[in-house]
Amino acid sequence: MRYVESCLYCTLGRWLLLVCCVLAGSASAQMSTASPDPFTFGYAVERGDLRTVTRWLDEGLDPEYQAAQIGTGLMVAAWYGHVEMMALFVERGADVRRSNRNGEQALQLAAWGGHREAMRWLLEHGAPLERQGNNWGALHYAVFNGHQQLVEDLIARGANVNALSPNLSTPLILAAREGRDEVARRLLESGADATARNDWGDSALTMAMRYDHLRLAKMISSPEEFEIAVKAPKESFGEAVRSAAVPPEIDVILKEIRAAEAEGRSSVDLHKQLLATTRALQASSARPAVQKAMPRPYIPPSMVITARRGRPGAERAQLMVEGQVAGQGVAATPAGTGEAASSAQPSSAQSAAAPQVSDVGLAAPDSPRRGAGTSR
Repeated sequence: MRYVESCLYCTLGRWLLLVCCVLAGSASAQMSTASPDPFTFGYAVERGDLRTVTRWLDEGLDPEYQAAQIGTGLMVAAWYGHVEMMALFVERGADVRRSNRNGEQALQLAAWGGHREAMRWLLEHGAPLERQGNNWGALHYAVFNGHQQLVEDLIARGANVNALSPNLSTPLILAAREGRDEVARRLLESGADATARNDWGDSALTMAMRYDHLRLAKMISSPEEFEIAVKAPKESFGEAVRSAAVPPEIDVILKEIRAAEAEGRSSVDLHKQLLATTRALQASSARPAVQKAMPRPYIPPSMVITARRGRPGAERAQLMVEGQVAGQGVAATPAGTGEAASSAQPSSAQSAAAPQVSDVGLAAPDSPRRGAGTSR
């Protein structure tokens, strides 16, 4: 996620995100007749156990009860695309506008997983298409994971193609990072701004070049910009953040879970052990660290021409290099050299944000299920 996009990725997050997709739905959990603990509750929802969840709600369980991971029952159901389960929670009073501790609503969670029917149902039952302020929206998540049909649906409903995330990333910046050519093309056709930059100064072109998506880079830039970009030093675009292997502690527990399921034994305790181990590893990885200076994102030289109406001859042309007027604190470098300058520092808002695992600022997830769709 340089910022440390798939924890998300301070590495831990990406595989932490993959873990329970492997597990979901197979272990035979024994549900308590009493009010459930958060883990048991979440496990019943992810399995789509309507009978058990209905009984708990009939016995007085709060429809906004929080699972051990992801958020409320409605959010967990949205994450797995269980429309009937979502309907049950909403009928009992769950709020489709409620956010989890990562600032995500049920709609964003459904979009992340590519659950088209779940997303459509939520929109038809009051889920807001747009977020207030700079927040992750359903379009950001659908774009990031390459869910083309969901992107089409959201754009058709009027989603803002230039919506800003907490670190000012637009959907097009995410598409460029992930190499989503067709998604990027659709965003551009719908008015996406290819020149927008996030709070690290990264544009869609920066991301495309950083991750070697040259075809996409060519599509989102002018011929002149692309020619300059391909001649620039690779390091001038910043370091690409890659995934890390699953830690051995997690791998051992996963093997034990698979063995238990193959033998028909309950794996509930092993699931709980997995959750505890995951959280311990997340906590240990979230310790403050000195942030390595990052190179200033490469910005192609450009010519800015200004003029005033009614004042012919008052036009002025300025050469902009590295975002500054040439000659004012920066020397004009020959076209194509793209020399990296001093590092750009994150904004105070970014510095104070939750642990980051990607260069698009996606926050470290709460659940080991999030890996489907994180960067590879």
